[in-house]
Amino acid sequence: MQLFYHENTQEDVFYLGPDESRHLTKVLRKTLGDQVRFTDGRGCLFTGTIIQASPAKTKIQINKRHFIPQEDFYIHLAISPTKNSDRMEWMVEKITEIGVHEITFMVSEHSERPHLKMDRIEKKVIAACKQSLKTHFPKLNPIRPMQELVQDKTFDDYQRFIAYVDEDNSRHLFEKASKDRAYIILIGPEGDFSEQELQMAFDQHFLPCSLGKSRLRSETAGIAAVHTLQLINNLKNL
Repeated sequence: MQLFYHENTQEDVFYLGPDESRHLTKVLRKTLGDQVRFTDGRGCLFTGTIIQASPAKTKIQINKRHFIPQEDFYIHLAISPTKNSDRMEWMVEKITEIGVHEITFMVSEHSERPHLKMDRIEKKVIAACKQSLKTHFPKLNPIRPMQELVQDKTFDDYQRFIAYVDEDNSRHLFEKASKDRAYIILIGPEGDFSEQELQMAFDQHFLPCSLGKSRLRSETAGIAAVHTLQLINNLKNL
């Protein structure tokens, strides 16, 4: 199955833009009368028929609409961007494929990059969702200061974690997280969190957790955290 994206699917007939039209007709060789599947990124899956095939503007007739509910758990990753923006974009692509529900980039004391090109990251998210056949696209938030994030009362009912490397912080996220919960997990920059930031997070009831004995790059830690929480919620008889 191939999945395409169109944000506005309120009408029964709509036109695809040049990029999707070109991919549909030139790369995949779809033509008049062929069936295609679309999502709006908000949980809806649409089956449609090509009624006008053109590399510049393909016309689709929607035949069936189906809403796919979200999982019983919710993963929110908050991470300090790396100096190399390509590594963050790669991480976003991979955690989207694995399954993340919300991403926040945060500025902490040792952050190396206070700005990101969010339009590029959004394109990575869309492409990854299409690749992995996801109908719910993760929410992308603007960059926020760490202090503002950890003090946000929105997360009062979440399981809250902060991952860092320390000999005294040996209990893995896999051991600490419960199934079918909403989670937020903080991943620091390559210089890690400062002592003051750790204490600030602890004061707001964030639990320390480990992602293993190795010292991971920030983007690797982000992937490991999301994958761990997915495993907890998808392994049978856990």
